[in-house]
Amino acid sequence: MFTQQLINGLALGAVYALIALGYTMVYGILQLINFAHGEVYMLGAYLGIIIFGMLTALGLPAFSLSLSLLITVLISIAFCSLYGAAIERVAYRPLRNATKLAPLISAVGMSIILQNFIMLSQGKEYKNLPPQLPSEGVIIFDANVSPAQIFILSSSILIMIVLHLFVSRTRLGKAMRATSQDRMMAGLVGININQVISVTFMIGSGLAAVAGVMVTLYYGVVHFFMGYLAGIKAFTAAVLGGIGSIPGAMLGGFMLGLIENFGASYISSVYKDAFAFVVLIVTLLIRPSGLLGRKELDKV
Repeated sequence: MFTQQLINGLALGAVYALIALGYTMVYGILQLINFAHGEVYMLGAYLGIIIFGMLTALGLPAFSLSLSLLITVLISIAFCSLYGAAIERVAYRPLRNATKLAPLISAVGMSIILQNFIMLSQGKEYKNLPPQLPSEGVIIFDANVSPAQIFILSSSILIMIVLHLFVSRTRLGKAMRATSQDRMMAGLVGININQVISVTFMIGSGLAAVAGVMVTLYYGVVHFFMGYLAGIKAFTAAVLGGIGSIPGAMLGGFMLGLIENFGASYISSVYKDAFAFVVLIVTLLIRPSGLLGRKELDKV
């Protein structure tokens, strides 16, 4: 029982971690909480069902399920990345030098716009995707690790490693770190600030798209309101780990997934969603900067 809940919690935490990375990257550069990020995750989940459904109509999954999943993920990443860049260009860039409350209100507005657009275009009903992966997987200490969980955990860990190497080793990653430390000085030494910020939004939105497709495969259900709660939980994960810190977002996501899953299993499933908010309140009271949120880590 414990091992099974541990695996379930890690799979859920991997999804939270991917969404939280988008929050923490944007905050690291702009000191802005992108509250429309949860809706980008929701958009990725809907795209997962729509694209996979189109591929199913063409008969591709019967030929190669792996290729179908890869195409679904890549198209979702591309679409959500472009949408993230559009959000930054339309809703945030004009308000970059305004008071901090203005872009926050704009972020909430973008969240409501996308949420209602999906509701009007896709309907209020839940959308279902039949299980595509077998339920029986690898047995570890009497716990069944399903293929969906293996896919989520392995893909998430690989993506997080690649992201860490990208930020720490590549030229663009160094430009992102320089921009997060001192935006004005970075511009003076020749860094294209607008391009760096736009790429940051695109990367964060792409990660949210991957999380959305993973949730679609794992649970098989999407809803136009799902991005709100998931976004709040991912924000909690970012705060728990130390918002602005990429390792902190990873740690916070996995910890929140474990706390939520064990709390629902051993305390009460009725209060499953409340555990995230309890963690947020306790973290802000005891350690407002988060577990890895030291001052020098308050950046990408």
